[in-house]
Amino acid sequence: MTVFHFLRPWWLLLAPVAVALWWLERRASDTTQRWRRAIDPDLLRHLIVRGDVGSRIRPRDVLLAGWLVAIIAMAGPTFRQEPSPFADAARPAMLVLKVTPSMLTTDLAPTRLDRARQKMADLLGMRDGAPVGLIAYSGSAHLVLPPTSDKSVVLAMAGALSPDIMPREGDTLAGALALANDVLRRAGQGGSIVVLADNVARDQLEKLRSTGEAPVTLFAMRPPAQADADRTLLAAADALDAEFVTTTIDTADVTALARRLKYGGVPPSTAGEGQRWEEAGYWLTPMIALLALVWFRRGWLLA
Repeated sequence: MTVFHFLRPWWLLLAPVAVALWWLERRASDTTQRWRRAIDPDLLRHLIVRGDVGSRIRPRDVLLAGWLVAIIAMAGPTFRQEPSPFADAARPAMLVLKVTPSMLTTDLAPTRLDRARQKMADLLGMRDGAPVGLIAYSGSAHLVLPPTSDKSVVLAMAGALSPDIMPREGDTLAGALALANDVLRRAGQGGSIVVLADNVARDQLEKLRSTGEAPVTLFAMRPPAQADADRTLLAAADALDAEFVTTTIDTADVTALARRLKYGGVPPSTAGEGQRWEEAGYWLTPMIALLALVWFRRGWLLA
């Protein structure tokens, strides 16, 4: 209740008006008002017919209660935010693929690079049309595809990548992550980053601490025993505060990753739209209905 407020508080300005109307009607209907100045109130109550009527609930009192409840309902009381309309929508993901000669090693048959493509295909099959983008890097980082829901295009472009077409050898993971974050930020739909790499250069470790906001998963493209023993991979995951994933012979690794990517990253927002609050005024509707039922009491309209 610390965040309780009204969506349309200007409706509350009608509350003093309702009270004023109630008071004027009460004063106008009080036929004994002129006698109160001359006769003691306790004595006056015994001198007039039905002198105790003022202690009863009158139609005007119920009318005032109905007015006040309706005014509060129209003011839009609220105390919790509505879920985002995008809350159940899978968010974009940027795949950052290392394309270097070391990725041609055959300890992950047929090669580390081919195994990365296979894992990408499995992941895209589980993403159910969610947008996926692709960045390739070695000594330089390049945007291959911005996020797209056409997985066949992503896989075709990934299949065409090889160390021979990369303009510069090396490892610029930090630059690739900065590029991926920039693409996600400009898209404005939140999202996550998945790095598929077999190792990380030591000179990149410090740079990784300031590459962006999107959550990162580091998918190690080498045998699990080697990946778990590689201090640079573990240090990179620590610097990025990233999830560290090793390959499995089945799709268990990709299944867990797809589940994590679905809602990963900063929630998307609608352009021009701020926080959305759930209106709770409709909960007062039954109370208004009950007050309206009182008017069906016999004799009230003629009271």
